[in-house]
Amino acid sequence: MSAAFESVGRRLPRIDSREKVEGRAQYIADLTRPGMLHAAMLQSPHAHARIRGYDISAALATPGVHAVVTGDDFAGANRMGAFIKDEHALAKGKVRYVGEPVAAVAAQTESIARAATQAIRVDYEELPALLSPDQALASPVHIHEEVGQYFKVFDAGSEGNLCSRTELSEGDAELGFRESDLVFEHHFDTQAQAHVALEPCGALAEVDPQGRITLWSANQSVFRVQACVAEALGLPHSRIRCLTPRIGGAFGNKMEPHVQPIVAALALKAKRPVKMILSREEDFETVRARHPFRIRIKTGVKRDGTFVAREVEVLLDCGAYADDSPGVLGYGLLCARGPYRFPHARCHGKLVYTNKLRFGAFRGFGNPQVSFAGESQIDDIAEALGIDPIELRLKNILRGDDRWFGGQQLFSNGVKECMERSRDASGWDAAAPAPAAPGRRRALGFALCGHISGLLATGAIVRLLEDGTVVLNVGANDIGQGSDTVLSQMCAEALKVPVENVAFVSPDTDGSPFNWGTTASRVTFMTGRAVVSAAAEVEKQVKLHASEIFECAIEDLELVSGGAVAVKGVPEKRISFFEISKRAHWFSGGPIVGSNSWVYDRPTIDPKRAVVIGLPFPKIGAYSFAAVVVDVEVDEVTGQAQVKRAWSACDVGRAINPMLVEGQIEGGFAQGLGYALFEEMVWDGARLANPTLMDYKIPTTLEVPYEMHSIIVESVDKDGPYGAKGVGEVCLSPVPAALGNALRRATGVRIRSLPLTPEKILRGMLERKQ
Repeated sequence: MSAAFESVGRRLPRIDSREKVEGRAQYIADLTRPGMLHAAMLQSPHAHARIRGYDISAALATPGVHAVVTGDDFAGANRMGAFIKDEHALAKGKVRYVGEPVAAVAAQTESIARAATQAIRVDYEELPALLSPDQALASPVHIHEEVGQYFKVFDAGSEGNLCSRTELSEGDAELGFRESDLVFEHHFDTQAQAHVALEPCGALAEVDPQGRITLWSANQSVFRVQACVAEALGLPHSRIRCLTPRIGGAFGNKMEPHVQPIVAALALKAKRPVKMILSREEDFETVRARHPFRIRIKTGVKRDGTFVAREVEVLLDCGAYADDSPGVLGYGLLCARGPYRFPHARCHGKLVYTNKLRFGAFRGFGNPQVSFAGESQIDDIAEALGIDPIELRLKNILRGDDRWFGGQQLFSNGVKECMERSRDASGWDAAAPAPAAPGRRRALGFALCGHISGLLATGAIVRLLEDGTVVLNVGANDIGQGSDTVLSQMCAEALKVPVENVAFVSPDTDGSPFNWGTTASRVTFMTGRAVVSAAAEVEKQVKLHASEIFECAIEDLELVSGGAVAVKGVPEKRISFFEISKRAHWFSGGPIVGSNSWVYDRPTIDPKRAVVIGLPFPKIGAYSFAAVVVDVEVDEVTGQAQVKRAWSACDVGRAINPMLVEGQIEGGFAQGLGYALFEEMVWDGARLANPTLMDYKIPTTLEVPYEMHSIIVESVDKDGPYGAKGVGEVCLSPVPAALGNALRRATGVRIRSLPLTPEKILRGMLERKQ
């Protein structure tokens, strides 16, 4: 910790640690209200079918049932969607994937509700199921017949089954390929991955006598919940109050709505509080997942290893509804050039509706997919040129005044330090690598990437209470990553008060300032900056009171440790926050409150450098960087790959809480390892075949390396609070590519599809031997 800081840089435990360890934390499943009913939903058995009618009489006649809702309870114009308004709370008019919610029941118990859903009869007219982007693009059948009429927040180019398209370019890619000495072109595929947050999705709604809804849910933004429920029900935002209990993980699947609109509709109809908690299987089948990508990547280089041109073309399976998918396409393409200097680059892609579960936001937001392709190909280029893969990257990384793809300026860039520190810590250049066990092969692999921290709007309110302690109120949810603690540390640092004197308020749309969401690695950078600015407003008011008391200029005062103001150079001449707040509350000026709100304002694209079509995020930036080295051992008999050691160096600007940064790095690595080696959602025709943890494998302590080295790089960003940037996603994105590169170096086999299963590895080794 720097001597200049008191709270920033401290390895403090999370402020919610004790309640979680002691089992006192309240999650949505723990909440109850007087007279509360329980809800269950009926899911579609068809991938694509028109709904000709419902018979809910038997369900309503079931003892203990109080309400049933179907798509007929939602107006046709009341559609939700982050980028394209294309989805109702329940299927309306037609179903578009197996498992889609069709109806819901509120009853005295969950078992009664589940039984009653089976009494509902739905008359379906089956339609052709379009289960792949290629099939959907070629088909005259449209999954959304009204796609041209949907409201869109950007120029998506939607038509037929094309949900959206995006293209970014700098220079002239074709000219660049002609000027290159060598051109490499490869195809890569990535799979669908389930979020598998520890806590499944759920919500609880209650309607007051005035008809106003109070809604608790597992979510990543109370304001997104409020907006989506308002859209789905056709209500003004002021009629809906959204709160959040503790959240048991999210990773993106709780950013957009899940069951909240359904529960709210049931509560309105039953005139009783209603709670619904999805089973694990329902969570798999109905919420959202990581997008499968198909990637074509073409890179032109000089014989000395200088990068000249890159083209990346992607095809994404959107699933049945747009959700956050247009943003994933656009952001994935923004990252597809990587943190490298390419004079010429063109990245373009299509997002296609299919009759599958919607795909949406997932930690990394398209970056892991394109990084797998780009970083794998760079290793292949290095091998062809006879250049060390890290040296090839060092020759071409962004430096100095170099800009990100599209022309955005980088105000901090620790990519070189990340590379060098991970290389040196891992012993990459050692003459003799770690020995493999008998019957095994072993090698190191490397990859790197960049990821944003700045996006959209946020705010903060800081109140000085009568006794001089502080209340911090933000709209950002802590979904398990520790942001409540980090923001409290920033507030404490700004006001020179002990962290324990800062009380953190849980997000509530009735009283918290707006925050778009806990997503995109943005809370530390975005909300943290709002917290520091709001605290600065408190500081101004505190100093104004002190200047009147001491009869001196404000410029002659400073905050001092413990929550006090002193005259500069005369530390004994000081007054506590308690005395100042007492004066403000009872004698002069009024209670001291500071607030700040802002929206990220640096353009994504410099029109003098780049051309773009279909840009979902016009203002996005503040890049973090990461470099990962993995030590992988492969069993020659089974093809099983095991990560023995790992080094992950992440440029986080400034580590507000190094212990929590390390936790994010380790967790991101584990999730990236699962994505790389074995996690995969598998469909049997239109039906998800593995929607349980019996059939869907996630990493355990047996797969995550015991020797995990988290390396914190601090390249201070002038726009960030105390120089901080995000870390939550950049630590995951390069992991699959690093593992693929290690397998190539260990076995000579290049696998261009995820996951890197033992079957693929063994098949590759046998084919290579033959």
